[in-house]
Amino acid sequence: MGLKLNRRNLLFAGINIVAAPYLGGCASISSQTNEGPAVAITIDDFALGDTALLSGAARDAAILAALRRFDLSAAGFVAGKHIDNAKGAEVLRNWSDQGHIIGNHTYSHNYYGGRDPQAMIADILRCEALLQPYAGFKKLFRFPYLAEGRTAEGRDAMRILLAENGYQNAHVTIDTSDWYIDQRLKEKLAREPNTDLSPYRAFFLEHIWARAQYYDGLAKLVFGHSIKHTILLHHNLTTALFLGDLLAMFRRNNWRLVNAADAFAADEFKAVFSTIPSGQSLVWAGAKEKNLSPDLRYPSEDSKYEKPRMDELGL
Repeated sequence: MGLKLNRRNLLFAGINIVAAPYLGGCASISSQTNEGPAVAITIDDFALGDTALLSGAARDAAILAALRRFDLSAAGFVAGKHIDNAKGAEVLRNWSDQGHIIGNHTYSHNYYGGRDPQAMIADILRCEALLQPYAGFKKLFRFPYLAEGRTAEGRDAMRILLAENGYQNAHVTIDTSDWYIDQRLKEKLAREPNTDLSPYRAFFLEHIWARAQYYDGLAKLVFGHSIKHTILLHHNLTTALFLGDLLAMFRRNNWRLVNAADAFAADEFKAVFSTIPSGQSLVWAGAKEKNLSPDLRYPSEDSKYEKPRMDELGL
């Protein structure tokens, strides 16, 4: 997902539900049963341009400092176009040296509709060439915009190509609109450089907590229990400013903080669903395919859901 692109305008309207190819009852897929909810941090894109308040390097330092405070290993999903320079190489070295996963998010960060899987895999391999030198690089791939194909043919072609190239789909389970909150904050700072950050912090935490509870509820429907979640954040100003507060909030509310590698190794991440268009949160897709929740919205997260409340609050 990107900061300026509205996911609703990108995604294909309408969903055709078909049976999962081989999973049967997903509630039987279990890597944990009684431990309660847990969350791993995953951070997308790595756009490193300077913004109000913090340079790209300062944002990265703040994100890494928050992760160190909580002794947590995250996963960064890197769009190659953002790090194909000396500044990007330094950021990747820091992430790798500090024990974080570096994953693939394509080079160009293009939306995948399913028409040209060969072009998509070529873009993935172009990014891989930049990431391979780092010890933290793992063959985990996350689709830009969480868009995995508008057709079954396009979806399945990419699944085959990813497997042939040794990649695991690095699913999101807790989707968010952090990118939109970040966009609104930067717009406000451009108008009013001395803007009070506390209302944005409060809204950010309220939003993340609401989404975490919602998607954990879907996980319980799909798998029969809470899981080790992967939350979607972006390498942006709000993450730099508020990640420490977010981690403290989860811990305060008795969610375990787990390393990203542990989450992606969980059995639940082997689940394969056949919703069309393909993508969104893994647990959203499972709930949609099995018709487990009557109120699933599509896209599952978008600016239109947060705009009225942010407008009301003057954010």
